[in-house]
Amino acid sequence: MFIRWINKYKKQITFFAGALLILALIANYTGYYEARQFILILATIIAGVPIFIKAYQSARMKAFSIELLVTIAVIGALYIGEYVESSVVTFLFLFGDYLEARTLQKTRSSLKELVDMAPQEATVIRDHGETETIPVEDVAEGDRIIIRSGGKVPVDGSVISGHASINEAAVTGESVPVSKNLNDKLFSGTIVDNGYIEMVAEKVGDDTTFAKIIELVEEAQESKSKTQKFLDRFANYYTPAVVILSVLVYFITNNLHLAITFLVVACPGALVIGAPVSNVAGIGNGAKQGVLVKGGEVMDNFSKVDTLVFDKTGTLTKGKPEVTDIKTFNNYDEAAVLKLVAEAETISEHHLGQTIVKEAVSRNLKLDREPENSEVIKGNGIKAALDGHVLAIGNSKLMKAEDISIPEDVAAYQENREKAGNTAIYAAIDGKIAGIFSIADQIREDAASSLAEMRKNGIKKIVMLTGDNRHTANLVAEQLGIDKVHAELLPEDKVTHVKRLKEEGYTVAMAGDGINDAPAIATADIGLAMGEGGTDVSMETADVVLMADKLSQFSHAYSLSKATIRNMRQNTFIAVGIVFVLLAGVLGGVVNLASGMLIHEASVLAVILNAMRLIRFNRKNGKVQEKDLEVKPA
Repeated sequence: MFIRWINKYKKQITFFAGALLILALIANYTGYYEARQFILILATIIAGVPIFIKAYQSARMKAFSIELLVTIAVIGALYIGEYVESSVVTFLFLFGDYLEARTLQKTRSSLKELVDMAPQEATVIRDHGETETIPVEDVAEGDRIIIRSGGKVPVDGSVISGHASINEAAVTGESVPVSKNLNDKLFSGTIVDNGYIEMVAEKVGDDTTFAKIIELVEEAQESKSKTQKFLDRFANYYTPAVVILSVLVYFITNNLHLAITFLVVACPGALVIGAPVSNVAGIGNGAKQGVLVKGGEVMDNFSKVDTLVFDKTGTLTKGKPEVTDIKTFNNYDEAAVLKLVAEAETISEHHLGQTIVKEAVSRNLKLDREPENSEVIKGNGIKAALDGHVLAIGNSKLMKAEDISIPEDVAAYQENREKAGNTAIYAAIDGKIAGIFSIADQIREDAASSLAEMRKNGIKKIVMLTGDNRHTANLVAEQLGIDKVHAELLPEDKVTHVKRLKEEGYTVAMAGDGINDAPAIATADIGLAMGEGGTDVSMETADVVLMADKLSQFSHAYSLSKATIRNMRQNTFIAVGIVFVLLAGVLGGVVNLASGMLIHEASVLAVILNAMRLIRFNRKNGKVQEKDLEVKPA
């Protein structure tokens, strides 16, 4: 109870001790020396109690803390009658602790802003059409919720009526509002700029995307980098070594005051706090920009990456392909082929299959039959029995595997479509080619500039691994300046290529959609997922998640990782440098106990303030001087 009370009122204790020091100064100038001594001793005890408690707790845990060193120094100062120094040291330590807590709060400001954005209430529609405002934690799956202009989306779900412009900055880091209509997905924590929507709750409580973001950021800020782990181990040896050296200084000089001063100024406070505060600030900056970096060790590894590996569809391209052409053969009707193929593709989760389904729906074709004996051939296509027909839909590999002959004119048409930047999908009915579906995607607008920017920041090699055809892949690679392309790959082939790059000595970051590319993402040194397309899976499998699906966020994350590790090294240099200067000053007789403590606390604040620069970090807008960064169809 007493310890809790002390911790609760530490701030008040600090300022009361400061007031006593001012009172002691007044007593000194007015000639009340005995009163001054009493006030200084009282100030030492009052300010020292929180320090002594922490020292006792660490001693019970068999740990050498900074508080333990300060406690030894303060007892020594009281023993030799240096009441001014004992009171000033305890006050400065507490005041430094107060300033550290204040500035550390600012380094965690990004997380606090996220928590403050969390919705508190939801307006739900009950059975009789009446509305009721309830706490967000009481919302259940399936509840119908209404959100008006200015309101926050309380849970994850889908739009069931209305339309609105949504600010998704809390989730994606992008402040440009996004239009939401029927069946579009909504994320908790986002805000309705204008409009009115009704939604159905699909994920509630801790399962919402926003809750997971907060949880991931909290865990990441608590996790340690390799530098931080090393400094922790170093401090475990350094701190008791300082005590032993102080004892040696006393035996050599027979000067207790010098030994105590040596003890205080050698405290590794700035060294211990420098790395974690950089880690917290860097990860907080990423969260604010819609980039989730899963911890200090990931940040450390990411900064060493020299090779980028990309999937094509949904990563370098927008992942929103469209059917550009349907060519039929053997006298098949286009609408009939489209309807049959779309009905077969309803079993597939592949983006190309879903594009064909979407095209059929847009043409108002009724998809009312379900395929029988369907089979997904991973990386090649699907087979299905439907309405008395046997269908094979996919690439040329599937056609060959099913012994379906491809006439020369059909093969020539397919090659021409692929050279034009399309993915050509064969549709065979009852063993004969019935048609070819041409599907094209668009390269992301920020792809070329982001890749060029990352090259400037230290990337040596960029590789594309795709299951798409080589013509389309080469076309995209040519436009983006990619070094190496491997096309027509199965998921396991991508893993093989990533392993080979690692064996060649490269540090590899693999970026994909977090679902089809999960094995390769897991194999890479750093796995990076475009989060919006598959938020749940990408959050689980990847080390870094881009919530807005933008490659500019990738570039920011890479620059941020380098800046964060650079900041950690700066803080280590500042901390070690100041300790050496102070120790030299002590041994040279120019630094006393109080001034040493003041400089020590200043060094702690210096590393915190240096780390706080990361909160405002933004990658340099170094515009790449290229004649043509225009984005064309893939």
